Amino acid sequence: MFTIKNNSDTPELISARTLILTIGILGFIFPILLIIIAVLLQDCEFVQNSISAYYHTISRNVFVGTLCAIALCLYAYKGYSKVDDLAGNIAAFLALGVAFFPTSVGEPFTKCLPNEINTGLEGKIHFISAALLFLTLAFFSLFLFTKSKGKKKSTNKIIRNRIYKICGYLILLCILLIACYFFFFSKKFPALASYRPVFWLETFALWAFSISWATKSKLFLK
Repeated sequence: MFTIKNNSDTPELISARTLILTIGILGFIFPILLIIIAVLLQDCEFVQNSISAYYHTISRNVFVGTLCAIALCLYAYKGYSKVDDLAGNIAAFLALGVAFFPTSVGEPFTKCLPNEINTGLEGKIHFISAALLFLTLAFFSLFLFTKSKGKKKSTNKIIRNRIYKICGYLILLCILLIACYFFFFSKKFPALASYRPVFWLETFALWAFSISWATKSKLFLK
């Protein structure tokens, strides 16, 4: 537990930078933990069709628990303005939607998930929550993290802003490619499913989000 002093000399339990870095770390290790636990404890294939599909495996508790931890950190994040605070609250709410409304599972089936799982309305809520969550995280990187207090920016701030923008655009690109896959490529090129494109695109989007928040914590380029 970290303790800092704010402007009024009132001790805080955890610094803002530690909170932001925690969000970045959780996002980065999230898909890795899901894979390791499912492979070791359930003898699953290396990768499932999507990150959300792990809800229906032995990794369920890690899936829900990690998303709840990220949601808690996002809710606690206040930023520099009411917009930051509101965006954090929205992202926290959406993360809980992803955690508690399981996705549907279809072909291609795997050793862990050999049958179709249709969650109906819950699956639709999950899909909408996940899409809006990624869009909110991209908004953080592109429009909130790039703000500055003054007109003059330090060299490191300029570099950090480039990283934020690259990460934000990568998140948007991954979302776009997932949408293209579902509405076009999955039907026209069914063999692509064996490469688990949705899982990898979701993972790349999560890692872009993680790098953006780690940069915001000033882990490097202080």
